[in-house]
Amino acid sequence: MFRWLALVRGAVAALVAAGLILGLTAGTTRAAPGAPGPRATAVAAAPGSATVLSGYAIQSTAKVADPAATVSSPGYPAAGWYPAGPRSTVLAALLAAGVYPDPFYSTQQKQIPAADFTVPWWYRSDFTVADPSARTYLDFSGVISAADVFVNGRQIATASTVAGTYTRHELDVTDLIRAGANTVAFRIQPNNPRKRLTMGWLDWLQPPPDENMGIVRDVTVHRGGPVALRDAHVVSALAMPSMSSADLTVKARVRNDTSDTVTTTVSGTAGPAAVSRTLTLAPHETSTVVFSPADHPALRLSAPRVWWPASMGEQPMYGLELTATVNGTTSDTAQASFALRDVQAPLNADGARQYRINGRPLLIKGAGWSPDEFLRWDRTYVEDRLRYALDLGLNALRLEGHIEPDEFFDLADRYGILTLPGWECCDKWEGEVNGTEAGERWDTPDYPVAKASMAAEAARLRHHPSVISFLIGSDFAPNEEIEEMYVDALKAADWTTPVVPAASDASAPITGSSGMKMTGPYDWVPPGYWYAKREGGATGFNSETSAGPDIPTLDTLRRMMSPAELETLWKNPSAAQYHRSPSPTYATLKLYNAALAGRYGPPAGLEDYVRKAQLAQYENVRAQFEAYARNAKDASRPSTGVIYWMFNSGWTSLQWQLVDRYLDQGGAYFGAKKANEPLHIQYGYDNRAVTVVNNRTSAASGLTARVTLFGTDGTQRYDRTVTGVGVAGGGASGTVLAVPASVPGLTGTHLARLLLTDADGREVSRNVYWLSTTADVLDYTNSSWYHTPTTAYADLTGLNSMRQATVTATAATTADGSGTSTTTVTVRNTGTGNTPALLTDVHLVSAQGAPVLPVRWSDNQISLWPGESATLTAAYRTGDLHGSAPHLRISGWNTPAVTIPAAS
Repeated sequence: MFRWLALVRGAVAALVAAGLILGLTAGTTRAAPGAPGPRATAVAAAPGSATVLSGYAIQSTAKVADPAATVSSPGYPAAGWYPAGPRSTVLAALLAAGVYPDPFYSTQQKQIPAADFTVPWWYRSDFTVADPSARTYLDFSGVISAADVFVNGRQIATASTVAGTYTRHELDVTDLIRAGANTVAFRIQPNNPRKRLTMGWLDWLQPPPDENMGIVRDVTVHRGGPVALRDAHVVSALAMPSMSSADLTVKARVRNDTSDTVTTTVSGTAGPAAVSRTLTLAPHETSTVVFSPADHPALRLSAPRVWWPASMGEQPMYGLELTATVNGTTSDTAQASFALRDVQAPLNADGARQYRINGRPLLIKGAGWSPDEFLRWDRTYVEDRLRYALDLGLNALRLEGHIEPDEFFDLADRYGILTLPGWECCDKWEGEVNGTEAGERWDTPDYPVAKASMAAEAARLRHHPSVISFLIGSDFAPNEEIEEMYVDALKAADWTTPVVPAASDASAPITGSSGMKMTGPYDWVPPGYWYAKREGGATGFNSETSAGPDIPTLDTLRRMMSPAELETLWKNPSAAQYHRSPSPTYATLKLYNAALAGRYGPPAGLEDYVRKAQLAQYENVRAQFEAYARNAKDASRPSTGVIYWMFNSGWTSLQWQLVDRYLDQGGAYFGAKKANEPLHIQYGYDNRAVTVVNNRTSAASGLTARVTLFGTDGTQRYDRTVTGVGVAGGGASGTVLAVPASVPGLTGTHLARLLLTDADGREVSRNVYWLSTTADVLDYTNSSWYHTPTTAYADLTGLNSMRQATVTATAATTADGSGTSTTTVTVRNTGTGNTPALLTDVHLVSAQGAPVLPVRWSDNQISLWPGESATLTAAYRTGDLHGSAPHLRISGWNTPAVTIPAAS
């Protein structure tokens, strides 16, 4: 991501240094360690079993004087150590133990002394084994940044070999295991993403003081017999274009871990097909067993069940089960899931990458994914966000670094959400090729770590149908030596989806052109920006882009900022905002606040500022997705993909988020949801064209489109209806009319209401715009990597003079008995005049007024004219009410806030 120019490097370094000095001199508040560490994990005895260590006791080496042999031996008391979960950074464990206050509030993260994390930390876990005669292995990845590893007082690996977040390690500890209690201990080295191939936070948020040092993936104890099964997977080939059959090739490495010659039978099933083969292995020999349709005809499937993205079809999965037996006894087992789908991403005539799933081209509509800042894994929280992504009509998520655990991709497979994982920019990963950008150049030991990282991630991700590419570069493509290393590792893992050299407009000798652009913007631009086929506008594949700041709701702001900070937020645009970014480029909200005041008028207070921010973010996010959708089928320079930067933030943030940390939904969220609805009517800021976009798979016909223009007082100035509208499916669009450039009597600030009804007269799409006869003026000649200046603003200040609208609502709630409730609300504009209720928001709240989150609305932030009504539904977990009766808080641009009960 081009967000760290050489020009600001010195300033960044100065800020980092100043922060470190403050951390070292601010003093340290110590809290007593939490509860004792987890109980010893009971390891299963069955061959092929993999038991996850249940957690650790952790402590700084600065406080442990005992030698490693003692620390890593059973019975060591670990007095005063802190408990940590099975996946935990150091700081995540300390936060759970209450050592520090909530780092997501105000500037409290500054109180955490970074100096505490400049020394190694011990991670210690006990496990019990009933039968030590079986072969036993430690299997793990996710160590940040490196570790010396000990078992029962013996060192079994050093930090020079266990290095890099993504490398995977299998250590044979059979000879060290004893019946009863056993201990594994990791001495975790401090992390510095600019010096190590790990994870960093770039300019996304204020980086955690521990730099995420710890163990963030499961450590498992694997049991087995004389023969081990490893790397079991299926390589599928779907017959295209018919999809009438699919060939499966099953592969696995079979390893004899003894000093004797062994005969083993490997058998099992791949989907409906049974496979079996007997082979003899010399002492310590490893052989790859391959089952193909040539020798197992059942591996050629007829009429296979094909996996599709959520908007295009179903998501069926198949299973692979293999067992290695020796003398009729199970020695090891292996399992994997897989799916059948075909992914292609050729470059179109303009050089842009065009993805095709099962032969069908689709516009990638995605956003950048962020994990929790402290890498805390919460399946429910992740699943809630993935459901939000579907609710927004997105079909893809990009993971720049921070490649999530297996469960994330399992969920993406199940929900049909495409993913684009890859290495990150601005740190060690691109240090060899990024010139003056952050990240040190590679040393000799970095190359094997990088190759092992690629091999491990390729083997882990290859069977997930949701994964449709791997980006081996971000801002920069790798050089030939590194690219060849990555590509070889991918090929060795039987990687079948496209390999993209970079997320920017770059190329590499083997993988060729990226077919993507990284032209930004990353800070504020007006809605009309997105329609021009230049810079970040709607042409080609833009891998990361948005209008920058996304101010959350007032509820969230009050949870994350102090009263003084909230005052500064709207009063002082030039003030540095801690919750924006550590980068000096994004330190303030100067561009954003200037645009907000210039277009809507200066804010009168905090509530007015947030009110205007939601309106502005709705129109801007909507325009971004609408522009890319409208241009997707253009004959010249079509748009092929857009990744909103970003979907979410890892902490409480003021920028780059469609949904905030607490899963609340504001203008950015509902602007995206509106733009990406299945059948959609929209307005073009560039040419005033009214277009219908059909994101459904099937064609739509017999539609009626109506466009009406109003003054801000609700007086109608233009009205036109077009009948018999038809649009093909699969993202096709059709222009039904163009609004005249001049309409008699139309005020400078005005409203446009677009309605689309089906053949039965049912409303299928409603879209309301607030427009100006004065255009935003962009200065393209002075565009930078992060935004294009605006020299004159559209005049939307007329919205401030709109009369208050009268809105009433009735609501009821039902529970389905499985933990989900649905609240249905009918909202009506009961005014007697002409004034519409603009952007009416309905928030589900408790009796005390706290938002109930997450919630999925059928629609929201709607605009209604007098006499109009809309019925909306909200689905949510009943338990999230915490025993309260549901209520609805209804507010809008020109609607006073009221709260009504919504009980059944």
